[in-house]
Amino acid sequence: MEPAGLARTRGRRSVLQYCLMSHTITVRLTPDLAEWLASTAKKTGVPQGRIIRDQLDKARASGQQGFLRWAGAVSGPRDLSARKGFSRS
Repeated sequence: MEPAGLARTRGRRSVLQYCLMSHTITVRLTPDLAEWLASTAKKTGVPQGRIIRDQLDKARASGQQGFLRWAGAVSGPRDLSARKGFSRS
């Protein structure tokens, strides 16, 4: 009898993993990105969801927020309420 969580496959032991995922999101991808994701999943044999989760984990671990490089790069009034018709006076 095998210990809980282990199974025999062709004479080898393999570990079964179970991870409860409670949040589902929907993301719309560009055709290029969707094609890249599908081809990467097919080449590696890794499910698309796993690839996305791994990339999100890497982004979280790096601690970098690349989008902040654009902070302050937009020209225009400092306060959008300063635009004619949108002021709060």
